Amino acid sequence: MLIIDSKDCENIDKALKKYKKKFEKAKILLQLRERQSFTKPSIRRRTQVLKAVYKQQVATGKYDV
Repeated sequence: MLIIDSKDCENIDKALKKYKKKFEKAKILLQLRERQSFTKPSIRRRTQVLKAVYKQQVATGKYDV
């Protein structure tokens, strides 16, 4: 649960902006999307390995981003 401390004189727009920042930093939306469907641990590891290989190839210059 996200709690935003707001002062009485603070504008509602500023409080909403703070809430949005906290929401994004907490990565709640990503967690909800992950929980919508189950992915097997082997598939999760495979995607991590493929991402790491891709990042390494981009760093060495094989792929242009």
